[in-house]
Amino acid sequence: MTEPTFGYAFTGSFCTFEKSIAVLEELSKRKINIIPIMSFNAFSLDTRFGKAKDFCERIERITGNKIVSTIEKAEPIGPKKLLDLLIISPCTGNTLSKLSNSIADTPVTLAAKSHLRNGRPVLLGVSSNDSLAAAARNIGLLMARKHIYFIPMRQDDPNGKPFSIVCEFEKTYEAALSALREEQLQPLFV
Repeated sequence: MTEPTFGYAFTGSFCTFEKSIAVLEELSKRKINIIPIMSFNAFSLDTRFGKAKDFCERIERITGNKIVSTIEKAEPIGPKKLLDLLIISPCTGNTLSKLSNSIADTPVTLAAKSHLRNGRPVLLGVSSNDSLAAAARNIGLLMARKHIYFIPMRQDDPNGKPFSIVCEFEKTYEAALSALREEQLQPLFV
């Protein structure tokens, strides 16, 4: 059996990058070939959580692959069937909105559109402060779509941020195996 190839995409929930990078490390230890993909903002913005250059260097070191950071580099993912699974984690409310409305204007959303055209699974790791508000509609729409799966999620601060949801990053591998079997890992909300 050949080693699987996962796309692993980052969008701009910068506060969860460390948890997402820990997932990358775990997946790489499992002998999974990982193609990193980043939205324009995730790839280029320095924030209070760290410098973009530092995150990019770590991601490329862990995966052993260059980051797909342009629309041109993301487009061949589908036609060439480069991935067995695409994981988008963290997946922001903005990205949820774009995916639910078929907008493909970033490397991540185009990678998803390109990958989905072959009926291959996309796994979303939600991280958004408005998941139980404006983004809830988009989560619902995506739950009804074929080949879209979710990493189980929970409220991260019910009292301080009652509309905020974050995925259970430590369940990514288990959710990935389920998605490859075309099943949603349960329970979805923990």
